[in-house]
Amino acid sequence: MLSMPNPGIATILLLFVLQWLPGTLASRNVTLESIEIFRTHEWFHGKPTIYFQCRGENKTFLPDVKEKNNLYTFRGEESWQPLTALPGRKCKRCGFYEEDKLTSDDTFDEWEFCPDQFSPAPEGRYKHHKNKEFNATFLCPECNDSDSGSDPESPSSPNSNKRGKTKLGIVIFCLSFVAIIAMAVFLYKLWQKKKREEQAARFLKLFEDDDDLEVELGLRDEL
Repeated sequence: MLSMPNPGIATILLLFVLQWLPGTLASRNVTLESIEIFRTHEWFHGKPTIYFQCRGENKTFLPDVKEKNNLYTFRGEESWQPLTALPGRKCKRCGFYEEDKLTSDDTFDEWEFCPDQFSPAPEGRYKHHKNKEFNATFLCPECNDSDSGSDPESPSSPNSNKRGKTKLGIVIFCLSFVAIIAMAVFLYKLWQKKKREEQAARFLKLFEDDDDLEVELGLRDEL
């Protein structure tokens, strides 16, 4: 029975090719490079519990940030990193907060967190300051991939449209390539099946010819 080609092979090939697309699968993860808090909201001078959160997402606690007027720096590889991810050009409402077990949590600051706030790639750095509250520096090299020294590209700019068309063309090419390979495998299996059927038919015909020869020679009684 003819079997269809294994779809897993085509899927693996597609993923392998797509990983080379520039920016198509690029990560837009935001990590915290440094933070310094200037005050805490604890009434009894206890150690604060600081966290970062974007609206609708989970809290990301900063376990090391406990003292005010102390600069904390990070490598971006900590277990609690990244803070969030910024897809496309869309902003998020995010902020730094201090957990309060008795009342509602205190807010250091809450603001619109946008990809174009980051400096152009490859640096991808964004600094946010809230007077008498904190200084923070974020990293996201892929968030603003416009050319260095130029304004961030809008989705409708010529360069952005050209880049989008190029990526779409590459995706279509990859899908077509995978489809051609799948069709080639299918046709090869079909050719193998037909070849086996022809060999079986010749084999049966050879036996039939031997039977006819035996009958003609009188070596075997004809039914």
